Amino acid sequence: MCGIVGYVGAQSALDVVIAGLKRLEYRGYDSAGVAVLADGGLANVKKAGKLVNLEKELVGHPLPFGSTGLGHTRWATHGGPTDVNAHPHLDNSGRVAVVHNGIIENFAALRAELAGRGHRLESETDTEVVAHLLAEHFAELAPGAGAREAGGGRLAEAMRQVCRRLEGAFTLVAVHADEPDVVVGARRNSPLVVGVGEGENFLASDVAAFIAHTRSAIELGQDQVVELRRDGVSVTGFDGAPAQVRAYHVDWDASAAEKGGYDYFMLKEIAEQPKAVADTLLGRIDASGLLTLDEVRIPDSVLREVDKVVIVACGTAYHAGMIAKLAIEHWTRIPCETELASEFRYRDPILDQRTLVIAISQSGETMDTLMALRHAREQGAKVLAVCNTNGSTIPRESDAVLYTHAGPEVAVASTKAFLTQLVACYLVALYLGQVRGTKWGDEIQAVIRELSDIAAAVDTVLETMEPVRALARSLADKNTVLFLGRHVGYPVALEGALKLKELAYMHAEGFAAGELKHGPIALIEKDLPVVVVVPSPRGRSVLHDKIVSNIQEIRARGARTIVIAEEGDETVVPYADHLIRIPATPTLLQPLVATVPLQVFACELATARGNEVDQPRNLAKSVTVE
Repeated sequence: MCGIVGYVGAQSALDVVIAGLKRLEYRGYDSAGVAVLADGGLANVKKAGKLVNLEKELVGHPLPFGSTGLGHTRWATHGGPTDVNAHPHLDNSGRVAVVHNGIIENFAALRAELAGRGHRLESETDTEVVAHLLAEHFAELAPGAGAREAGGGRLAEAMRQVCRRLEGAFTLVAVHADEPDVVVGARRNSPLVVGVGEGENFLASDVAAFIAHTRSAIELGQDQVVELRRDGVSVTGFDGAPAQVRAYHVDWDASAAEKGGYDYFMLKEIAEQPKAVADTLLGRIDASGLLTLDEVRIPDSVLREVDKVVIVACGTAYHAGMIAKLAIEHWTRIPCETELASEFRYRDPILDQRTLVIAISQSGETMDTLMALRHAREQGAKVLAVCNTNGSTIPRESDAVLYTHAGPEVAVASTKAFLTQLVACYLVALYLGQVRGTKWGDEIQAVIRELSDIAAAVDTVLETMEPVRALARSLADKNTVLFLGRHVGYPVALEGALKLKELAYMHAEGFAAGELKHGPIALIEKDLPVVVVVPSPRGRSVLHDKIVSNIQEIRARGARTIVIAEEGDETVVPYADHLIRIPATPTLLQPLVATVPLQVFACELATARGNEVDQPRNLAKSVTVE
């Protein structure tokens, strides 16, 4: 969950690193720190709180110029968010600096071992043990050990030796004053990517950190160590053997990660949703009229034999999976389950060679989802990833992938990633229908056309959101909001409640409206805001009639009803204290438009309560530890 940047080149390392950390602060903002190699030594500054606190500290305590350095923004795991626990961590000599993302599970034993050899460890973190271990192993290596043609210098060899002793999930980046033109990184189950420039190279948790300098990147695989020098990059496994890597080109630029005149990244990303939806659909029908995905390494013959689909995801992605289940079962007639990835492998799920697991993750590094994916593959199941991040771990370890093409999403609360995940899941469902023959080609193309119309529908919703913003401002003093929905509206209700929890820090719950009389109706009291997502009166009219009855039930008990209903639905008007209109869409596709007002509502309510919209407390964008 932490943000990491490393640099070696000719520029001021401090300037490059600070600029990169600003782009990565969404990954963690409990503390921040930098270290620069300069004048034969190592200089560092670190500070609790957001990156701005570090920048203020650097004004009073400027670092000398150096062209090699690293930095870190932290989401606290081991030890609270204090100056001492902030990264980088140094050894006792002050010549080694390390930053870290992840959790080192055996750090307590290593810490005790180091203390027994006279090391003084000052922080509460698991990271500090790595700095001390690196210093020890580096000192034991003779000068010239680890020749560059064999995988790098002494620091790279020391890193390999240390990594072989570590247990857990980690990304590590380190520098040593005795190798002033070298940055070394390592990864296991945690994101790290190389940026390749001209006479300079970069390491980061995310390409956003170096996109202003280069769009050429290299994927790092599992259990690999990378050494960066100005003139090149070398990658080995933890065993020292040269590693195969894949270079790729980032298809967006620095401007895509900027606010573009909006007060918050979240507002910008909400506004980008029509384009994101359209981009995710782009080029999905080939010259012969067939639907295609990005990378499918599963033969059609295998997909035709699939007798169960299991979707694994967390948070917002899980809500997308709940909607995907409905589409998959409707369009393919294959039984489908949606599972929380964090619970999946611990319940001994029944999987075999005829099971297709769909793993949904915006970052492609979500640790719970990655572990679920690996468990599924160990059981013989095939895995298809839905992901927004090219080159990330989950797509690389899957048998197929469909990229969402949402572009960078910086705000912690997901918006355009969610809508594009929905689009991608609809495409997966249609693709399975195509392969298995449960949907004709003209039927698939008709749904694709309906999906293509959604971008304009989302645009229409965005143009009519001022009353929603005004409503949100009027509710800023409330403590609770409830959400109700049926069928595809139930996951939308869950997503609306999640957004309010994340951003407004309010008690918010989403319920299946049919469960109202089985307990939740006891929560209804005078003037309690209840948001109701109403299905279309067309098609599934029984569901529509039932939820109108639910609205009457809660209104009779004093609830303040906030009703989301499609244009032309007049039956809800007498029972809605506040009516939010959305364009009419096919039933299964309604979440693509119904979710948008809830995003705007949560963002505006958080703003009215004085909360930080892009960086809500205690949260980070990517959950890279279990």
